[in-house]
Amino acid sequence: MPFIRHARTGRAARRAVTVLAAAATAVAAGLALPALAHVTVNPGTAEQGGFTKVAFRVPNERDDASTVKVEVSFPTDHPLAFVSVKPVPGWSVKVTEAKLPTPVKTEYGELTEAVSKVVWSGGSIGKGEFQEFEVSMGRLPEGVDQLVFPTKQTYSKGEVVDWSEAPKADGGEPERPAPVLRLTPAAGDATAAPASPAASSGGATGAPEVAPVAGASSAPADGTARLLGGAGLAVGVIGVVVAVLALRRRPS
Repeated sequence: MPFIRHARTGRAARRAVTVLAAAATAVAAGLALPALAHVTVNPGTAEQGGFTKVAFRVPNERDDASTVKVEVSFPTDHPLAFVSVKPVPGWSVKVTEAKLPTPVKTEYGELTEAVSKVVWSGGSIGKGEFQEFEVSMGRLPEGVDQLVFPTKQTYSKGEVVDWSEAPKADGGEPERPAPVLRLTPAAGDATAAPASPAASSGGATGAPEVAPVAGASSAPADGTARLLGGAGLAVGVIGVVVAVLALRRRPS
């Protein structure tokens, strides 16, 4: 009964194609999603010695809880003299300053205190949602290639996710990466004009500064590579299945 045999073979092959395609899709998604779900700073680059405006982008990763608090720590080894925040509807913000272990000399005088932490609370980021918290800051240090902002994300059920791991030396991504702002040398000798020191001398509680935004999107290159790799794997698996089906249909 050659017809029956070929019909059964065709049905089995179609089932195999479906299963393998689903598996390949799952692998691609598994490779891409972890790199896209953590807290990031956007844009991801800025010029050394200038001012910039960034947004801390916080996605909600839980199906059964909302994000209700975001705590961002600012670097004290390279303190920022001026930091201001943009109000977020439905959220309250608290800016904390701390004394520096060693005063830092700036063009505006000696800096003895700097913003050490900014906390947003009272709002809610639900399932499948994200929120951006904007901050204007400067001057960015010179001779430094990055600033790391450890962040704690608190969920409505009490879970706290600590995004505090610095980038790996080999360029790989840690399990709980902290938001990182890459700093690039300034183009030429021109630097961005700072806001009035008097408007920012009280910390970050005043109205948000209007500062030039430097750099481009911070979508991690590692996440893009994972996404492309997963998609290539899916296409490769489907191609193998199609080739096997073609060989089976050839007359013996």
